[in-house]
Order: sequence, then C-alpha cells, then structure tokens
Amino acid sequence: YTLSLHDALPISAARRSGGLSVRRLYIGRAILAIAWAAGFAAAGGQLSTTSKLLLVAYPIIDITASVIDARSQRGLNSGPVQRLLLVNAGVSTGALIALAVAIDQGPSTVLHIFGAWAAISGLMQLTVVLRRRPQLGRQSAMLVSGALSTIAGISFNVLATASDPKLTSLAGYAGLGAVLSIAAASRLRATGAAQP
Repeated sequence: YTLSLHDALPISAARRSGGLSVRRLYIGRAILAIAWAAGFAAAGGQLSTTSKLLLVAYPIIDITASVIDARSQRGLNSGPVQRLLLVNAGVSTGALIALAVAIDQGPSTVLHIFGAWAAISGLMQLTVVLRRRPQLGRQSAMLVSGALSTIAGISFNVLATASDPKLTSLAGYAGLGAVLSIAAASRLRATGAAQP
C-alpha cells in the first residue's frame, strides 16, 4: 500500500475535498436527469424511437456517476464505499443490457426492469449515504432519494401489472431525483462539505 497525497491530507481538508467532488457530481447528475426527464416527457411516455433511446441511455448516467464517484474515493474507510459504488455501476449495467434486449416487449417489461433497477439502486444509495456520514454528514436529501427510489421501484412493478401500463411516471421519478440531488449539493455547500 502506497500512501497517496490525498491520504496524507489533514482529515478536515480531505473532507472538504471529498465533499467538493461529490457536490459537483450531484449537480452534474441532476442536470442530466432534468434533461432526460424533459425529453422523456416530451416524447409522451410512449415507446417511440426517441423514448426507447432515452430509456436505454438513462442507466448510462448512473453508471458514469457511480464510476466517477468510486474513482474519487480516497483516504480512510473509502474501500467499502468504493466497492458499493462499483457494484451499483454493475447493477446499472445489467439494467442497461436488459432494457436494450427487452425494450420492444412493451411498457410492462420496461416497468419491471426499471422497477427492479430503481429498488436495488435505492437500497445501494442508502447504504452508501450511511457509510459516508463521517465524511459528508447526514445527507438527508440523499437518504430520502434512496428511500424514494426503492419505493418507486416497487411501485413501477405494481404499475407493470395493469392492463394498460403507462411510462409517464418515469419522467417524474427522474425529475424528483434531480431535485433531491440539487438539494444535497446545496446542503454540502452550506455546511462546508461536512467540516469537522
């Protein structure tokens, strides 16, 4: 094991540095999610060519964010968080593949895949937030986001069993996630990235 420059920083400096990276990631992810939600809503929630492309593209946002976040993890107790983020990237990759393969089977299949992915990712997010409390503080907005993602995932699977399931709720799901990401980023800025 080689001591990195980040590991050698004082704890307060490492926390501020980590908080800055996470805050930027939250903002970037929120911007992409808002754009996605607007595009999907404009497509009317139908399985058109545009909405199919958007549905397959959405997991890429999560994959990219998880990998960037994992690569930014340094210092004390970063290993478990990094592993969780990489596992989440793997789960999102699975969702991407499943959507690409099965998207032509109809809205019900899409909702089942999206629902399973949202529920699992929500639980992973809750775990990551709890692991990061010593570094970034309570992160209430991200706790709420993880819980809502899990609940939304379950509800998507329930909606999928309807006789004529609609995909319009997916835009609202992405939009709400973006709002909570912005709230979390604002909280990190207000608290100085969890200063001790």
